[in-house]
Amino acid sequence: MSSEPQRRRPAPKRAPRRPELPPLDDEIQAWSKPTRPVEDLDSLAGRYPDRHISLSSKRKQMEFYDTPERPKAFSMDSLEFFFLIAQYFREALPLRLILLMIACQKAGGQIRLTQEEMSTVLDVHRGKINEALGEIMSHGIVFKVRRGVYQFNPPYSYRVAEFIPGTELVEAEYVQVDQDKTIAKIRKDESLPQLVRFPSLEHMREAIEELRKQRAEERAARRLARAQRQEEGTAQ
Repeated sequence: MSSEPQRRRPAPKRAPRRPELPPLDDEIQAWSKPTRPVEDLDSLAGRYPDRHISLSSKRKQMEFYDTPERPKAFSMDSLEFFFLIAQYFREALPLRLILLMIACQKAGGQIRLTQEEMSTVLDVHRGKINEALGEIMSHGIVFKVRRGVYQFNPPYSYRVAEFIPGTELVEAEYVQVDQDKTIAKIRKDESLPQLVRFPSLEHMREAIEELRKQRAEERAARRLARAQRQEEGTAQ
């Protein structure tokens, strides 16, 4: 036996005991209860062996301002409108322009963009922008209020409200314009085209069906011509 004095080995450090969280009868209660910290994914996976665990990017604060004092703070878009324009427009530019105007509209559906700004953002010649914008306006989707200001027709896309953050010099502002008020204002303006005052996508549906019929006839004609050429080659 060694004559050297034996040193005591330090006891292993134990993690502090965490209080057990009570079980929840209702899953919705989890939002108001404390959560257990996660040290690493391995321990989390061991705690929930029958579940898939993954990490995503950090969530950004959502722009929801729906309170009893400030209701209906959101945008409304017609899914039928998106469905039809995806079929109707064969060129990409009108669709890109519509998406840009949806993204830039203010409360009440106004779009404060000049054609120069549209041209810069989409990196397209202004002449092409003017042509695409004219086609979009011919369907009553948007109309021009004045230079650099356009208005979305509310049944297609409409931003009900928006929160404008404040600065050191300007206080924050909440703006809300109800859809029915904008529709009533548009319908009273007799200077606007009928398709703007009384919007309808029926002409788009008819044009889509006519185009499909025309393309089907063209495909049938090509198949017939190809079959005739094959017959002529076989006869020779």
